[in-house]
Amino acid sequence: MRRALPWLLGAALALSAGVISVNTPGDEVYRAPFLIEGMSEGHPVTSRTLTAMTLDASFTDRVTVSDADWHGDGNWLVVTVAASAPMTEVDARIQLATLVIGDRVFQSSERPGNSLTEAELRVGIDTLGMLAFELPPDVKTGDGELRLTTSFATPVLDDVVVLPISLDELPRTRNIDLEAPELRSS
Repeated sequence: MRRALPWLLGAALALSAGVISVNTPGDEVYRAPFLIEGMSEGHPVTSRTLTAMTLDASFTDRVTVSDADWHGDGNWLVVTVAASAPMTEVDARIQLATLVIGDRVFQSSERPGNSLTEAELRVGIDTLGMLAFELPPDVKTGDGELRLTTSFATPVLDDVVVLPISLDELPRTRNIDLEAPELRSS
């Protein structure tokens, strides 16, 4: 029995080490962004570098930009967002806007122009703008998350504002003209 005790203890330690190494998170967990989640449309969410809220969202079959004489047909989701910088205007701009639906991620389109991602944000003054997402034809329902960040094109160890969007209740229109971002008047 005395000879078996060290072997049993060694086996228990090896098994414990194996369980710990399997359950230890990978490097991606330590570098992942901090998600700051909002509750619903019309309620602002504030992170370290961004305050934002969704004002409106709808599906459309065509997105146009009248002053650029551009249009795009397809299954588009257009979201109107009010955004501002909470503390400083240095580098205050939404650099990445993504829509997460289940395990699918869509980036806001750069094709139309007039996107909120082109606007510089001000402290304490909302900038109203639109984000257009070109979606596959099968994406028409479900729950989504609009994720916005200001610092990096791929946020690492930074915060990301998450605004929920229920796609089930959204109206569909024939055409939406994307308007240039503008400051909200008081």
